[in-house]
Amino acid sequence: MTVRDIATRQRVALVALALVLLVGAIELLNGRPPICPCGRISLWQGSAQSPETSQQIADWYSFSHIIHGFLFYGTAHLALRTRPTWRAWALPIAVLIEGGWELLENSPLIIDRYREATVAIGYSGDSILNSLCDIGWMAFGFWVAGKLPAWATIALAIGFELMTLAVIRDNLTLNVLMLVWPLEAVRAWQSG
Repeated sequence: MTVRDIATRQRVALVALALVLLVGAIELLNGRPPICPCGRISLWQGSAQSPETSQQIADWYSFSHIIHGFLFYGTAHLALRTRPTWRAWALPIAVLIEGGWELLENSPLIIDRYREATVAIGYSGDSILNSLCDIGWMAFGFWVAGKLPAWATIALAIGFELMTLAVIRDNLTLNVLMLVWPLEAVRAWQSG
């Protein structure tokens, strides 16, 4: 690795970090709570029906954010494979997109949509801690996808989807479906 490569990696890491901090600052200005309103910080929230879901460092929905990282890595790999200069910037671009989603997800528009179209009746949005950790989980997924062969990343994504479907009756696929095109049969099954 050359000195230039190291300098590029440092710039890329600083830009990604700055984007994460910018998302946190915007959420703070928008009145999002910094941590769970319960006053505790936990590593894991294992109940999808708990008011602490989307408030702590990790929960069952963290697996969806890891899959986002897989998808962003795969897209960047395909789209930027002939542009090695741009490939270094794929992670900050992914952080920008994931951060944009976190801001949108915590807007009244999407919070209300979750409440009306999904089983997340009492959903009030994420804490800033959870939003920033969601971006971190995405970055972790991006990193994992860069280390594993494509078939292993796909198998892991399918495994995560099936696991969360079995445990909490929800996953990334159903989450997107229910936001875009809610089906009463799916909602009834998820309420189960």
